[in-house]
Amino acid sequence: MDVFLQQVVSGLATGGIYASLALSLVMIYQATDVVNFAQGEMAMFSTYLAWSMLNRGAPYWVAFVLTVTIAFVGGLAIERLIIRPVEQAPVLAIVIVTLGLLVIFNSVAGWLYSYIIQPFPSPFPRAPIRIGRVVFGPHDLGVIGVTLVMLVLLWLFFRFTSLGLALRAAAQNPAGSRLVGIRVGWMLALGWGLAALIGAVAGMMVAPIIFLEPNMMSGILIYAFASATLGGFTSPGGAVLGGFLVGVIENLAGTYVRFIGTDLKLTLALLVIIVVLLVKPSGLFGQAVVRRV
Repeated sequence: MDVFLQQVVSGLATGGIYASLALSLVMIYQATDVVNFAQGEMAMFSTYLAWSMLNRGAPYWVAFVLTVTIAFVGGLAIERLIIRPVEQAPVLAIVIVTLGLLVIFNSVAGWLYSYIIQPFPSPFPRAPIRIGRVVFGPHDLGVIGVTLVMLVLLWLFFRFTSLGLALRAAAQNPAGSRLVGIRVGWMLALGWGLAALIGAVAGMMVAPIIFLEPNMMSGILIYAFASATLGGFTSPGGAVLGGFLVGVIENLAGTYVRFIGTDLKLTLALLVIIVVLLVKPSGLFGQAVVRRV
């Protein structure tokens, strides 16, 4: 029983990372109806910016605030300068653009920082927390807490602020939003900025666990896609819950299903995507889109 609880807690921690990146994927999808395949590399590059500041003596939380600010501005700039010119192009063209961004961010990070694995500090205490015979890692609990805090802040933003309501309106009905004076273009850019900010937080949470290197988010992105697909690309809360579920399923399957072990965990995430798309394409909490033809 202790091993089971340990694996569940560990799965919730890794699931919190998947949930953070899935949340950023859902943010962009809701704002622009586009899946951003470069989201993981954007998060990785933001984490390298934080690492550079820390190496120059900046306190952790100063580097954290500066990094999420730069990431937000960078997300705005990417939408305005790169995505905006092709927003009326076919979806495949936009997908190719995001894949190009993935390669560019990965290559530039390798060129600037090399592909040598670097340690990244955790903001949480190192001493383990024991409850009975179950040991909880402070960073694991911290990741879960950070993910839930981000979800609550986003819910408050979209529910109780005029800017959040305008962003929701622009995503759901751009034509109607323009008629009431909402600047839809800037709302879409805001969605990219918020997604980049959330991705930067996810990168800084995952780096202390898997170390920092240019390819660190490649596998995490697949888990994030599985989380968003399971929870629903139209539901931020569903994406977060999907992340926690994927993390727990991955850990329990790796522990109790012998042939999966550690080698086939990534295959399990791909299997989740395939099964959900075949059984319930809108996800557990997503809204099915019905169009009259």
